[in-house]
Amino acid sequence: MREKIGSRLGFLMLAAGCAVGLGNVWRFPFVVGQNGGAAFVIIYLAFLVLFGLPLLVAELAVGRGAKKGIAGAMGALGNAAKVPRSVWRTIGFVIFAGNFVLMIYYTDVAGWLVKYTGDYLVGRTTAFPDLLADKATCARYMALTVAVAAAICFAGVVKGVERITKLLMLSLLALLGVLAAKALTLPAAAEGLRFYLYPDWGRFAANAGRAVMEAMGQAFFTLSIGVGCMTIFGSYIQRERSLVTEAIWIILIDTAVAFLAGLVIFPACLSYGVEPSSGPGLIFIALPEVFARMPSGRVWGFCFFLFLAFAALTTIIAVFECIIGGLMDESRGRRRVIAPLVGAAVALASLPCVLWDGVLDGEDFAVSQLWLPLGALVICLFVAWDFGWGWRRFREEASAGRGLALPDALRAYMTFVLPVLILAVLIWGLVAK
Repeated sequence: MREKIGSRLGFLMLAAGCAVGLGNVWRFPFVVGQNGGAAFVIIYLAFLVLFGLPLLVAELAVGRGAKKGIAGAMGALGNAAKVPRSVWRTIGFVIFAGNFVLMIYYTDVAGWLVKYTGDYLVGRTTAFPDLLADKATCARYMALTVAVAAAICFAGVVKGVERITKLLMLSLLALLGVLAAKALTLPAAAEGLRFYLYPDWGRFAANAGRAVMEAMGQAFFTLSIGVGCMTIFGSYIQRERSLVTEAIWIILIDTAVAFLAGLVIFPACLSYGVEPSSGPGLIFIALPEVFARMPSGRVWGFCFFLFLAFAALTTIIAVFECIIGGLMDESRGRRRVIAPLVGAAVALASLPCVLWDGVLDGEDFAVSQLWLPLGALVICLFVAWDFGWGWRRFREEASAGRGLALPDALRAYMTFVLPVLILAVLIWGLVAK
């Protein structure tokens, strides 16, 4: 008998936990800083509705419609009269593989966060270059992160994944609220809020093309759409509520975390002379400088990195569950066998990322610039075109239950316009790289 999520809150926290990750806290603030503050945020929110909402609904509907992970679902729902179901199933496996590639570098980064959290707890500081050079320490913390996620998934959907993710997400939101309240008391809080919340259209217009594509890309990547991760969670829920309504709630939670992270980071950076658009080094290099200068900085640094570790762990648990659930569907194997095997496979495959510089960047590029957009493009075409699942069946599944229905007027948009926008993100990412 297929496992089910025990409550609506559990589903929302699990799906939102998959979406809420380092992109909300690491990438969002510095692209906002580079592209005109609130001017960028306004454009980003527009693309979140245009991109994120329909694609999120599509992944959830495919899962709920077939009660399977992405590979099995595409094979079961595809129009066999036009495309053999074995072809759809193979395509689904290629999409599904992106989850594994994501985990073999994301767990490495999560290990850094766990290390920094422990350092702040005991009053120790580790320079980021020194941490990267200590391969043995990085490997230990990566393995610890993998072991924790695999153990949680081993316990089952309700007793493990749902229960722990709810606890982590609620703790994460509480920590973020405390950090935001603290940030608003800092010396340059007003300046930071102005930088963040006041639209600087002049700075936005200076690089409008890049800024628009950055906003489109951020809206696309923040929900982790394109590797079928949301499909497995759709397969665990009943048809009691409309998937459009549930997708809106997931996006609201994800956006709230990103927005509150900006309320923490911009006042803190401007109060202590750190450039908020300093790029990827913002989290591991620039912000530790802030905490070093801040009164009680050790306490606030611990809270901040604990929040980040929780955000990373919710994503890892969700993606592990996607991998484990998908393999259980295809092999009919038992969770207690597959969960440890997945953990061991991820840990072993992550070692090159830990040991050799440059591997992480290559894997990140493969997932974020290739797997996610290509997977999202395929899923979009699969639900909108008759050679796949088809619009009528997709819309019926997405609209079933209490809540908002998917408007039939969106058919032309999802059939013709959205695929072009996804291709634009893909091409822009490749050119930018």
